[in-house]
Amino acid sequence: MSETPTDSLIAAFCGTVRCTPETGASPGLTLRGTSAADPAEHLILSFIGASGAELPATLDAPSVVAVGVHRYRIESGPRRWLIQARALHLHRDVRAAFLQAIPPRRAPLGKRLFWRAVLSLARRGAGLRLLSALRGR
Repeated sequence: MSETPTDSLIAAFCGTVRCTPETGASPGLTLRGTSAADPAEHLILSFIGASGAELPATLDAPSVVAVGVHRYRIESGPRRWLIQARALHLHRDVRAAFLQAIPPRRAPLGKRLFWRAVLSLARRGAGLRLLSALRGR
């Protein structure tokens, strides 16, 4: 990718990226795939009010570069497409990093013992009848 001083990299994907054209009042284009910088991170890049070349349904490891005001270049291997869009939204799925930083809380001992007893009773016919009677059925 040859960049001029005015070009700035918006996003770089790795692997196969899905391209979804959107029609309606505000036509657009959405790219969904894995970040090249962090393979655990999923990127969603939406072009709002997009016009320009038609893209295939999937691209292989594309990168998106801003080449001017509301103008973007999508590069995938030797192929390039110029897109014009009113706005660009980049969403990063940070679920994996969040769950890594905050481990799940273990259930309190009382609650674990309660559910162990209920499930143990539910395995037997008499226990299931008892649970149904306690529940009011």
